[in-house]
Amino acid sequence: MAKTESKKSFRMACRLGIVATIVCLNIGWFAFRASVAGTSMTETATSFLESLDEEQMKTATMDYGDKQRLEWHFIPKDHRKGLQIKHMKPEQKKAALGLVEKCLSKSGYDKASQIMATEGLLAALEAGKKGGNIRDTERYYFTVFGKPSAESRWGLSIEGHHMSLNFVVENNVVISSTPAFFAANPGVVKNETLAGIKKGTRILAEEEQLAFDLIGMLEDDKKKIAIIDEKAPREIRAAGEAQPPQDEAVGLSVKGMSRDQVNILRRLVEVYAGWLPEEVAKAKMKAIMESNPNNVHFAWAGAVEPGIGHYYRIQGPTFLIEFVNTQPDAAGNPANHIHCVWRDMAGDFAIPVGK
Repeated sequence: MAKTESKKSFRMACRLGIVATIVCLNIGWFAFRASVAGTSMTETATSFLESLDEEQMKTATMDYGDKQRLEWHFIPKDHRKGLQIKHMKPEQKKAALGLVEKCLSKSGYDKASQIMATEGLLAALEAGKKGGNIRDTERYYFTVFGKPSAESRWGLSIEGHHMSLNFVVENNVVISSTPAFFAANPGVVKNETLAGIKKGTRILAEEEQLAFDLIGMLEDDKKKIAIIDEKAPREIRAAGEAQPPQDEAVGLSVKGMSRDQVNILRRLVEVYAGWLPEEVAKAKMKAIMESNPNNVHFAWAGAVEPGIGHYYRIQGPTFLIEFVNTQPDAAGNPANHIHCVWRDMAGDFAIPVGK
């Protein structure tokens, strides 16, 4: 019986498509590769800070233990911690965006850049409306917690409307990269504007489409298990809270899926992990495998076609992904306003749950 269970577990890992790329790699390799990203982030953060004047430094830096390190949100706000891009000189702006680039993969950086640029689109779409939010492509804030060095633990927050990126680096190794939040309003650009963003643009296309592909592939009996509610929630859970919700995973587990369905789910998870540098993303996928991929669940709520509110959740022992699209976009098109997040079930911000 034990041998049979072992064979089943191995086959399932193979189906997730990560054994071939991960099993042959040992822990030391991942520690080394993670240190490449961590070292790059430390060096770039140091260069960014060195470009600031004394007053800017006071705004852009805080102690690592400051409670504001655990504060995050993606809604429009009058004030946030940190130094705005808007208040930087040209060379400082270049250094700040260079830091964003080092914290993310190319695809992640492209998404972040588009999200910031979309503030200009929102300004165009909302022009003339009273009581609207401030829309500014440079209203994104940078905060460094502690002193970046090869021998220290330090944190980084890069945040503004529809984006919140949070990292902890220790001894030049990225030990935390959550919560990581991206959003898109509009989810699909449906209006021609003068904002420089083309009609048809979908910043988070794969994050949405692959999930639609998966729910559409499920047989009726599996779909009944995966769909947890006929109505989608308005928002992701625990938005702005320091730790992710600890509810048990719900929906359809990987062990109840066919090979093709598992492959789509794997691709979807890899899209989220792929926001981050390659070595950090691979480490996340390795952790999923080691925690038993059979325990990963996919849950859906709401409509199973675009244009009507929908939501999904992917949860395993090490991670939580949530996606919601229920709000209209700035032009009034229904269910065209995406929020999605990756969180660490063991604890965001490098703080174990319960501590």
